[in-house]
Amino acid sequence: MKLFHWIPILVLTGCAATSPVLTPEIKTQPPAAWNEAAAQEAAAVSAEWWDEFDSRELRSLVEQALAGSPDLAIAMERVRQAEAQVRVAGASLFPSLNLGFDSRASRAESSPTSESSSAALSASYEVDLWGGNAAGVRGAQAGLAATAFDRDAARLTLIAGVANSYFEVLSLRSRVAVARENLAIAERVAALVRVRARNGAVSPLDVARQEAAVLSRRAGLLPLEQQERQTLAALAVLIGRLPEGFEVEAKGLAGLAVPAVSPGLPADLLVRRPDLAAAEAGLAAANASLAAARTALLPSIQLTGSAGVASGALLAFMSGPTASAAIAASVLQPIFDGGRRRAEVAIAQSRERELVEVYRKAILAAFADVESALAAASRLGEREALQRQVEERAREALRLAEVRYREGADDLLSVLDAQRTLADAQDQLEQARLGRLEAAVALFRALGGGWAAGSA
Repeated sequence: MKLFHWIPILVLTGCAATSPVLTPEIKTQPPAAWNEAAAQEAAAVSAEWWDEFDSRELRSLVEQALAGSPDLAIAMERVRQAEAQVRVAGASLFPSLNLGFDSRASRAESSPTSESSSAALSASYEVDLWGGNAAGVRGAQAGLAATAFDRDAARLTLIAGVANSYFEVLSLRSRVAVARENLAIAERVAALVRVRARNGAVSPLDVARQEAAVLSRRAGLLPLEQQERQTLAALAVLIGRLPEGFEVEAKGLAGLAVPAVSPGLPADLLVRRPDLAAAEAGLAAANASLAAARTALLPSIQLTGSAGVASGALLAFMSGPTASAAIAASVLQPIFDGGRRRAEVAIAQSRERELVEVYRKAILAAFADVESALAAASRLGEREALQRQVEERAREALRLAEVRYREGADDLLSVLDAQRTLADAQDQLEQARLGRLEAAVALFRALGGGWAAGSA
């Protein structure tokens, strides 16, 4: 019994196995304002931010993705595995019980049959003096939290991916429509050139040049149509559908709203992103693993007990059985293992420091994401407005070039140049519109998409 007199001393010594969770050192405090935001109102991003694009079809696609995406289903299964791992770790805090039965009959030559039966109940329990088992439970719980936050981050990534793919499909359809309009313009000019050539007003060279322009416009359609079908197939897979028979109704970006996103205050960002929460939970899990590694250097106490009955006849425990019981306590102190346990502690310490830097990097990247998205949203809005003016002027220039060519005041090169300028301006305008929509999605995502712990 003197062994148990040691327990208070051992418990006090066990406090050295734990240590506070390290935190990343950010060189400066979160700024009071974003570089690219004029107003700093602390408005919350809606948890259903995709509705702000004013598209019922996009909402339907997001709902389908949340219900059928393989990526999200994989993340959900990982959460279930982490939940089971918490139960596994929690089992170490309780004693284990085993019940066994044994019955046998044997007979040797010229000897009577020998029969015997026994039943035994055994129990064992490791006293968690240093908190190693409890640290394992804390680590499993932190791992579960990190996995759940990873699932939330995967959900946000999935929704952003669906929105961007949908917008890209519509943008490509708009660009195809623009390319077909420019093909029609080129064919109209070609008809005019042929008429003038038949009248002897221009040479066959002009006819060849304009026919080459027509063929170039037709060839330019094919890559856009190919990209549209490929992006549509990728969108189908993203939401968990087969590409065959999958289609979206909208024909272009017209009608979509470009929402104004309020970034709120920089200091709030640290609690608005699931990836930062996952990094923090991973750091807590690493700290628990370090505590568990340290306890392996300390003595362990194992309590065991058993009780049983035995009989000289098969399953005849009621007729003269023999009963037995035993209880024992053992102490095991590691003496020499070639430095393995201390090396495991060093690994755990390094792992914790590594995750501190991972967390710090994630924080820095989060602030950079928001600044980049704000810059893109601001600049792309200006670019679209300017590009619209370019498109208007290019359309007017083509009209005037056609008039002057028809009247013989200019040659065909002016018309060809005006056609190219209009086509490029229209294509750039469609890409600017897509860029604004994607920048809004990027900003919603960088701000956490309305995420809050336990909301997904």
